Amino acid sequence: MAKTKELSKDTRDKIVHLHKVGKGYGEIAKQLGEKRSTVGAIIRKWKKLNMTVNLPRTGAPCKISPRGVSMILRKVRNQPRTTRGELVNDLKRAGTTVSKVTVGNTLRRHGLKSCMARKVPLLKPAHVKARLKFANDHLDDPEESWEKVMWSDETKMKRFGHNSTKRVWRKKNDEYHPKNTIPTVKHGGGSIMLWGCFSAHGTGRLHCIKERMTGAMYCEILGDNLLPSVRALKMGRGWVFQHDNDPKYTARITKEWLCKKHIKVLAWPSQSPDLNPIENLWRELKLRVSQRQPRNLTDLEKICVEEWAKIPPAVCANLVKNYRKRLTSV
Repeated sequence: MAKTKELSKDTRDKIVHLHKVGKGYGEIAKQLGEKRSTVGAIIRKWKKLNMTVNLPRTGAPCKISPRGVSMILRKVRNQPRTTRGELVNDLKRAGTTVSKVTVGNTLRRHGLKSCMARKVPLLKPAHVKARLKFANDHLDDPEESWEKVMWSDETKMKRFGHNSTKRVWRKKNDEYHPKNTIPTVKHGGGSIMLWGCFSAHGTGRLHCIKERMTGAMYCEILGDNLLPSVRALKMGRGWVFQHDNDPKYTARITKEWLCKKHIKVLAWPSQSPDLNPIENLWRELKLRVSQRQPRNLTDLEKICVEEWAKIPPAVCANLVKNYRKRLTSV
């Protein structure tokens, strides 16, 4: 695996001379004690450039041989979670000693970079089949049809949910100055549950869930928030309601209420939060709320409602406009 020394000019000239007198690659390699591939490479170079010496190189030669590069690329393709340290050890056992930086640079030159592994729902074969069917059924739907969908979901909003990612500019000994610290409390300082909805026309109403939700309570939330949001956003006729397969959403009382109100529901595959564009709005909302640093849960609820209403309609429209990309990725 380690890179070998270059052949001398005399040896290269002997290889070319033996080739001229009619000897084959294997015979020349056996006579001079060299590899057949080496003999072939030198003869091909002589035929192409009419010379055997190496051309001037730009920069230092690569420490990892082509065979070593193929080995680490093959391992990374088969085991993407392999670390640079493990690759360094593999090369060392093969006779090549390099640093982690060299391994990283080599992988980047071949189009690979280290990224955080995405967290996705655990999908069973039935989930995969249902998601694929949903994507195929709606892949050719016109963009206007998605503008008639009212998307909805729930989320948990923590008081200190996103503060852990903050960075500050400070001097060496100012790490404990109040301006440079993030206050923490046990259990995250509490949290609230929110239900919200939106369409391509903007955000709808945001509701704070005070108790454990049941099917009957969910119907009340829809009556107090969904229908007024549809009217406020001027959805018109033919709009479609989207929610997932949570048990309280699929309860008999919920289905009867939706049927009574003549609300058409979009058939939704289980374990598919990535197909719901409201997840992007929840992320946007959490970032906005963290910047305002709510003092308590009451303040947290107030800030959530205010920031939810401030999300521009253009953001909502863009999420719906690019919905086909989500289906294509499935």
